[in-house]
Amino acid sequence: MNLPSQFDLSGKVAIVTGGGNGIGRACSLMLAAYGAAVVIADLKLADAQKVASEITTHGGRALALECNVLKDEDLVQLVDRAAAELGGVHILVNNAGGGGAGRESPFEITVEQFERPFQINVFSAWRLAQLCAPHMAKAGYGSIINMSSMSSVNKSPAISAYAASKAAINHMTANLAHDYGPQKIRINAVGPGAVRTGALATVLTPEIEARMLSHTPIKRLGEPDDIAGAVLYFAAPISNWVSGQTLFVNGGGVQTLD
Repeated sequence: MNLPSQFDLSGKVAIVTGGGNGIGRACSLMLAAYGAAVVIADLKLADAQKVASEITTHGGRALALECNVLKDEDLVQLVDRAAAELGGVHILVNNAGGGGAGRESPFEITVEQFERPFQINVFSAWRLAQLCAPHMAKAGYGSIINMSSMSSVNKSPAISAYAASKAAINHMTANLAHDYGPQKIRINAVGPGAVRTGALATVLTPEIEARMLSHTPIKRLGEPDDIAGAVLYFAAPISNWVSGQTLFVNGGGVQTLD
C-alpha cells in the first residue's frame, strides 16, 4: 500500500459550506493541503475570501462564494460554479449549521424556531448531496461528509431542536449510503465534541470547561484541526470502503454545557 497516495486529493474538487471560520476553515485548509481545489462557501463572503487567499498564497486552487444554505438558488449556483470553474465536484463537506444549543426551552421557543435547525443542518445537506451526486457519479469518485455533533447522542436540557437535527443527520447519512453507494459515492458523518471555536467561546466558562474535561479521557478540548483530520480521512481514498458511518471526535469522552 502506498500510504501517501491514500491521502492524495490531487485533481479533486471539494465544496465546504460554512468554510469561512472555525471547523469549516480548518477543513478547507486541510483538504487544500492534500491537493484538493476547494470551494469555500460561506454566508459571509469576506470570510470565505480570506480562506481562499490563504490557500492560493500557498499555491493551491480555491474559489470563495457567498452562500445562504437556506436558499435553494444559492445551493444550485454553488454546485454549478464549482463544476464550471474548477472542473467538477468530488467532495462535499456539509459543515454549515446552526441551532440554539442551550437556548431551546420548549416552554419558550416556537414551532418555527424548532424547525430552523432542521432547515439549516438537515435539509440543506440533503439537497446539496442531491445536487453534487451527478457530478460525483460522472467523475467516478464521490465523498460526502456531513457534520453531526455529540449532541446527536447526548441528552441535555434546552437543546431538543439542535440535538434532534443532528441525530437526523446520523440516520440520514446511514440511509443515503444505500442510495449513493451504487454510484461510487460514499457518505459519512463526523460528530465533534466540544471544539474551541468562536461559537463555543460565547458560552464557555472555566467552570464549564472543567466539568467537560472531567468526563474526557484526553484532557483537553478539541481544536478545529482535530475535526478536519477526520474529514480528510473520509474525503481521501484511504476510506474507500467506508460509508454510512458517524465518527465521533471527542477526546474519548462527553462534553455538555450543563
